[in-house]
Amino acid sequence: MPFPFEISATEGRARTGVLKTTRGDIRTPAFMPVGTAATVKAMTVDQVKQTGADILLGNTYHLMLRPGPERMERLGGLHNFMRWDKPILTDSGGFQVMSLSGISKLTEEAVTFSSHIDGSKHVLTPERSIQIQADRLGSDIVMQLDECVAWPAEEKRAREGMELSARWAQRSKNAFGTRDAQALFGIQQGSTYENLRRESSERLQEIGFDGYAIGGLAVGEGHEAMCEVLDYAPEFLPKDRPRYLMGVGKPIDLVEAVYRGVDMFDCVLPTRAGRHGQAWTWDGPLNLKNARFAEDQDPLDPEVPCPASQDYSKAYLHHLIRADEILGKILLSWHNIAFFQALTAAMRAAIAEGRFEQFRRDFRARHLKA
Repeated sequence: MPFPFEISATEGRARTGVLKTTRGDIRTPAFMPVGTAATVKAMTVDQVKQTGADILLGNTYHLMLRPGPERMERLGGLHNFMRWDKPILTDSGGFQVMSLSGISKLTEEAVTFSSHIDGSKHVLTPERSIQIQADRLGSDIVMQLDECVAWPAEEKRAREGMELSARWAQRSKNAFGTRDAQALFGIQQGSTYENLRRESSERLQEIGFDGYAIGGLAVGEGHEAMCEVLDYAPEFLPKDRPRYLMGVGKPIDLVEAVYRGVDMFDCVLPTRAGRHGQAWTWDGPLNLKNARFAEDQDPLDPEVPCPASQDYSKAYLHHLIRADEILGKILLSWHNIAFFQALTAAMRAAIAEGRFEQFRRDFRARHLKA
């Protein structure tokens, strides 16, 4: 394995450790801010680093459309392009292809689609996805191309997607080969069917990956249904490799997933919420558009070690959001990313100190009532 994964402490199924990469350590549980188009929206790289993020996620679909993978390679790859010297994980592009574009054809060989930007036609195969991620963008953690089946799905349709994803996993592995400074993750699929999740995991382990993701969740099934899948899905994956829950989620989702053995997460929620006036805090989300904050001179959340959280009053932030000032979107995005990093840091500490179960109970009590 190119990146050693050292688990330093466990409590029940929750674990904390370090994934060691050539560009730095990733402390787990880890939350990856999403850098959709070579930027975490409304934030500078220095601001993202200040929040404590160890790794970013880049979107292959968006970057392959613009500025384009070959241009990215000529410009020195994604790290050099956006001035981020820590690890980057790139998704395969498959989810965005199937959710944002007009799909014209999905076959055993490839997915052919129309760009949501200009309607131009593109073909994405497992091999092309690996080439873009590993060779053009230069990502540290590369994801196999898979098919994320829409929810709800009948078992027959979920099986078709799982089996196609498994065949594409083998093609992705063949294209990736063996590399010393990059890792390849496989993606477990199977919708909400335990038997399919188990079979998917077995097929992925036969191929052999550096890490394993749980895909096909957070697609509309809701928190409780997601947790029901996570009661078994992580356990089907190797215990000695990182487990990554894709596209999740709300803070309560992260806590419940860590409780069930997940190590890594990504989601657009922190910055998307921030751009729309919502701040996440230890006591749940706040809507800064609300008139009750118009004369509230308290900081947003003094427990979060971030200037946006500590140095500006809720009244000021309320004003910025109501006036549609760009600074309001910047500050709330900055705070939200910092909160998510503070949350994962708190979970790492709680697991290491053997008090994660109490942390989880307290967090649920504060957030499920919010």
